[in-house]
Amino acid sequence: MRLLVLLMALLTAVPLAAEPVDFTLDNLDGEPVSLSDFRGKWVIVNYWATWCPPCLEEIPDLVQLYEDNRDTLVVLGVDFEEVNTEYLKEFVDTHFMTYPVLRSEPLPVTPLGPVLGLPTTYIISPEGEPVARQEGPVTREAVESYLARKREAQDSAAAEPAGSGTP
Repeated sequence: MRLLVLLMALLTAVPLAAEPVDFTLDNLDGEPVSLSDFRGKWVIVNYWATWCPPCLEEIPDLVQLYEDNRDTLVVLGVDFEEVNTEYLKEFVDTHFMTYPVLRSEPLPVTPLGPVLGLPTTYIISPEGEPVARQEGPVTREAVESYLARKREAQDSAAAEPAGSGTP
């Protein structure tokens, strides 16, 4: 049965394509937060859980990434487990998580695509398009480097005169 669920998740997974996506989840105060609320900024969507050691290791880097780049990006931590809200609020406070934390039931496929292991991180463009996915921990440096490469590529494409491409 688990194999069937996994197979279904892989077959129905949304590919990383140039199509805007959206979802709405509640924050720790029970208020709805939508991915589309952050259009115009890069969004780092990090699926994690309090029991996950690699998730805990990446929290300081995600906090620093968020704090150092608030004008151009947002980190959304999506707690991917079933724990009570008070416990989660205390956990977030004791780990100095300053970025928004949302709640989700564990699902094999999310609106962004599969979450087969934790942590899983998706990078969403300012236009709302998923452009990258990483299973396993991410670092601030790796995300910043990736975003710098994407910005360079966008700048190069924008600076290239129309019709100057090679046939």
